[in-house]
Amino acid sequence: MTLLKFKKVEKTYYVGEQKVEALKKVSFEIKKGQLTVILGPSGSGKSTLLNLLGGMDRVTSGEILLDGEDITDYNDKALSNYRKDQVGFVFQFYNLIPNLTALENVGIAAQLTGKSNHSLSFIERVGLGERKNNFPSQLSGGEMQRVAIARALAKEPSLLLCDEPTGALDSETGKSILELIRHSASDKQTAVVLVTHNAEVAHIADKVIRLHDGEIESITENETPLTVKEVSW
Repeated sequence: MTLLKFKKVEKTYYVGEQKVEALKKVSFEIKKGQLTVILGPSGSGKSTLLNLLGGMDRVTSGEILLDGEDITDYNDKALSNYRKDQVGFVFQFYNLIPNLTALENVGIAAQLTGKSNHSLSFIERVGLGERKNNFPSQLSGGEMQRVAIARALAKEPSLLLCDEPTGALDSETGKSILELIRHSASDKQTAVVLVTHNAEVAHIADKVIRLHDGEIESITENETPLTVKEVSW
């Protein structure tokens, strides 16, 4: 079932008097319960696309439809509620609050949507039950990223956005994080979008969108995605 539709979306910036066309008439769909990977080199428009998906920026033209409703018409308050209620974010560098424990970091996100009593279950779900009272400085990079994923999932979002979530991790830890993200889609019928420049990640995706110079180069659907363990990293 389709959650989001991009319809001829354009995003233009101005740097001084220079016009920068970050996205040019981009159209695609994102489905519930699927992992969509967005691939492209630096400057291809990946970050702009992610910001528009997350309601952190506005289109220059075109439509973004959430369950048929055009969120490009939302005012600032409606966009804020969209980010709070519908979207979970996982970034490359974790963005944890240093003076809060792992459990408390997850709890802050859960409280936003009234699900604070579920925080421990999400910490346990990412395999950190025994580390719940540790502060970020006491956790490894992989553990901090697991906390970041638990924090995003604790909101029980319709859309989980992951921006280079394994970029700061070693290969083995990165694979475990990708497995966790892959399962997040199927477990809760969450629409997961992972932005990366690593082409190998495409093998585990249900859909792969390739960007180049702000335009869609190709859209590929994988009928039988590989597991993380089956990919030659």
